[in-house]
Amino acid sequence: MVYSKHLLRLIVLTVFAGVVPLKAVVAEDAIFAGGCFWCVESDFESLPGVIDAQSGYIGGPADKADYKTVSKGGTGHYEAVLIRFDPAKISYASLLHKFWRSVDPTDAGGQFCDRGDSYRTAVFPVSAAQEKTARTSKAKAEAALGQRIVTPILKAPAFYPAEAYHQDYYKSSKKVLTRFGLVKRKDAYKKYRDACGRDQRIRALWGAEAHSLPNG
Repeated sequence: MVYSKHLLRLIVLTVFAGVVPLKAVVAEDAIFAGGCFWCVESDFESLPGVIDAQSGYIGGPADKADYKTVSKGGTGHYEAVLIRFDPAKISYASLLHKFWRSVDPTDAGGQFCDRGDSYRTAVFPVSAAQEKTARTSKAKAEAALGQRIVTPILKAPAFYPAEAYHQDYYKSSKKVLTRFGLVKRKDAYKKYRDACGRDQRIRALWGAEAHSLPNG
């Protein structure tokens, strides 16, 4: 291939001067337990700055966790969501602000229609800085709510991703057999969320500050 002198000069200048690379995203993780992990995943994946949200289990002493054993109870695990976010676009403090207002943090026995240990709320900081931010955020949320918040702030142990069919359940078009018949998972999710009273309770508790999606 024959290059013109101008093109050769451009190539040399590019190689030696260097091309400014695209700035890499330095992502951080946040882990929240807010009852049904489908709902938490749905609420947070919609936020600008959130790169991904993964449903899973955390908090129990066992070295592994799966839906069948966790849902039976007794494992100590919470249903939780690991949120990967870009701190240049959304801060951990902002995620916490939305978390408190997307759950009922006054309920120690579960969330909404889902009862039992695996549906309890919790915040799992992954660093000392996150823990400090979480405790400050909790105090502010408690003052804003005017009620005692029972959601604990716990050091994050191992996080176990949930089964593949739980991931992005709220937007999956795959069909599942329910009491409503054979329907898409995303439609089954909407019916479940509405029947469980999640958004209704959040709005009753937090009023205009509620962080809940109008369409579930």
